Amino acid sequence: MAEKRDYYEVLGVERNANADEIKKAYRKAAIKYHPDKNPGDKEAEEKFKEAAEAYDVLSNPEKRARYDQYGHAGMNGAAGAGGFGGFSGGGFSMEDIFSQFGDIFGGHFGGGFSNFSGGRTQRGQRVSKGSDLRVRVKLTLAEIAKGTTKKLKITKYIACDKCGGTGAKDPNAYSTCSTCKGSGYVTRVENTFFGRMQTQSVCPTCGGSGKVITSKCDKCGGEGIVRGEEIVEVRIPAGVGSGMVLTVAGKGNAARQGGVNGDLLVVIDEEQNPELVRDGNDLIHNLNITVTTALLGGSVEIPTVDGRVKIKIEPGTHAGKVLRLRGKGLPDVNGYGTGDLLVVVDITIPSKLTSEEKRLVEQLAQQPSFQRAESVKNQNIFERMKNFFQ
Repeated sequence: MAEKRDYYEVLGVERNANADEIKKAYRKAAIKYHPDKNPGDKEAEEKFKEAAEAYDVLSNPEKRARYDQYGHAGMNGAAGAGGFGGFSGGGFSMEDIFSQFGDIFGGHFGGGFSNFSGGRTQRGQRVSKGSDLRVRVKLTLAEIAKGTTKKLKITKYIACDKCGGTGAKDPNAYSTCSTCKGSGYVTRVENTFFGRMQTQSVCPTCGGSGKVITSKCDKCGGEGIVRGEEIVEVRIPAGVGSGMVLTVAGKGNAARQGGVNGDLLVVIDEEQNPELVRDGNDLIHNLNITVTTALLGGSVEIPTVDGRVKIKIEPGTHAGKVLRLRGKGLPDVNGYGTGDLLVVVDITIPSKLTSEEKRLVEQLAQQPSFQRAESVKNQNIFERMKNFFQ
């Protein structure tokens, strides 16, 4: 299987290209490889689809951010309740392209195409689709570490229970659309810069169904949908992060008159943890220890996503030291291992001393070990952590 090309390379734009530049580049590529201009050319067909796939991602700010961060891996998640994904990443049909991006061409190609195999003229009637819904789900670090299942109560459009979503009073309450003669599409011939082209568009009278309702359902008024609620169970995989989107196919709004349901887009929100800070798949904890523990060593308790554990502090530990607990971070959402827990040591210095404490410290200050100052570079905590990994 051939490796996917970089989407920016496909459209021939820089990674910082703006929306207008991306749209212009896509239009140029789509016109160049359009099937009506390259009849029977399979290579042109694939490049036409490739350009559409690239535009689908780069023209959408959310998808583009995901692609910039994860590349093609972020686009290929398995959609549905049981998996992570919902990002574009291939699978475009020619029907999809003309349906979704037809407006890019100013109407010339938007309604379909004439002589290309698999186009709208050979696919029959159009099937409407309900709109997508978007919900936000808050997750704790513990839920992110293990993965979880959430039950969401969604208010949305559902199929009318009286007519079964058809919008008709009964199965005989239909007649063939007089505008499109039952085909679901109307055809027109236009003069374009490619010459005369035959294009198709959805019939404005029947909306692509090829038939019209003669007697409407008295509950939904012929729409086939009513407002209702549904409990949707969503399986969230381990390792997700804020801003990621999971797609639950078919759990969005129901479509009018018996079409295909839209999707439910679940946006992940990560709750802030008071003791652990996430950095990719790693977790960072700032550990405050006493002066005596720093000098003498000891055992201290720290938080992890699995609960609290004890770790050993070696005698003579200095502020800024980073202790790494391997595998105690978060799993990678794509299965590429687990991060670490980085414990950054800080030493709590008392701001006030009693007279007795002050006397004891002054006595210690006279001891040889307390009169030697080790040479420590003036580094901030991030520089020390950087050196820790080198």
